[in-house]
Amino acid sequence: MQAAVRTEAKPRINTTMYPVLFAISFVHLLNDSMQSVIPALFPILENAMHLSYAQLGWIAFALNMTSSIMQPVVGLYTDKKSSPYMLPIGMGFSLLGMVGLAFAGNFAMILLSVIFIGLGSASFHPEGSRVAYMAAGNRRGLAQSIYQVGGNSGQSLAPLMTALIFVPLGQFGSIWFTLVAALAIFVLMFVSNWYSKQLVYFPRNKKATKTTKKVNEKRKRQIIFAISLLIFVVFARSWYHAGISNFYQFYLINDYGLSIKGAQYYIFAFLAAGVLGTFLGGPLGDRFGKRNMILFSLLASAPLALLLPYLPLNWVYPIIMLLGFILLSSFSVTVVYAQELIPGMVGLTSGLIVGLAFGMGALGSVVLGKLADVFGLPNIMIFCSLLPLLGILTVFLPSDKKLKQWEME
Repeated sequence: MQAAVRTEAKPRINTTMYPVLFAISFVHLLNDSMQSVIPALFPILENAMHLSYAQLGWIAFALNMTSSIMQPVVGLYTDKKSSPYMLPIGMGFSLLGMVGLAFAGNFAMILLSVIFIGLGSASFHPEGSRVAYMAAGNRRGLAQSIYQVGGNSGQSLAPLMTALIFVPLGQFGSIWFTLVAALAIFVLMFVSNWYSKQLVYFPRNKKATKTTKKVNEKRKRQIIFAISLLIFVVFARSWYHAGISNFYQFYLINDYGLSIKGAQYYIFAFLAAGVLGTFLGGPLGDRFGKRNMILFSLLASAPLALLLPYLPLNWVYPIIMLLGFILLSSFSVTVVYAQELIPGMVGLTSGLIVGLAFGMGALGSVVLGKLADVFGLPNIMIFCSLLPLLGILTVFLPSDKKLKQWEME
């Protein structure tokens, strides 16, 4: 009987379950498109409620910090206790947040609404990453890319939402995204049902306990240093990403004389190119090494970031697209690298990288917004252009070969 179970478990684990991956990626698109409603509304809210850059930064902070602080907590909890149906339940919080956002009449109500959306996102991301891990088989880089490309696709829709939905319909146009949340809940019921049936093949709590016992004090210090450095590197990437996605539109409007609608297409070009980079980055990381891919994505994007604030308008499109492609090519790779750095803790590592590190990027939104009010937006764009240079710190991360040696010890 035990032999039969082992024989059955092997193909389940080694076979890549593409229907499940595409389903969770689709929901990731829906989830992050709802999050993208917030920055998409920034130009509308600035005009309608006369909000400052700092207040816009606080809105981004409330959204991302809520989801970011809670993601490692959710991940750690679900590493120890299986919670397949947390996915559709969490999406219910996002639905409530979208309703509140449509009817919010003041700054405080907007903050409360985005907190609900953040809680829904915090429930989704660690468990969504776990589903991708379960369905990956032996193609973890590709699986994580499929999952993450859905999220980045959703994020890339923000400028199009501004141009096509919120400019003509205003803030109340966000009410349509309650249908998006309902669709996500429906798909997640299917995913959660599959997830619950796979738990017998992934005894996570036993694996995590076994891994913890094997790690000595010296190795623990090395792992803590590596995961802290990885979070910092992702923070630098996230802070730059926040500067472009949240504030570069105002730079285009003020310094290039573009309309609100016209500026959105440049932001969309950056984000859409990042979607392609996210998709290709995972398989490239599998082939050339995950640490190498992280290092390349940041250092190769640094010269482009330094050029961007000084470009004539006709050069912005090609440079910002290339920049988005290269910068986001390490997005899914960092998650897989963290999972291999701390094996058996899929939820926690996903929460730390996608959640906490992006929360630090959200803090950057507040700081950048405040600095923009004080020193002017052009100076902040120049400051942001220096952030990808911090990617040089990636050389101090353990190589992929070293991680495999640690796993064998």
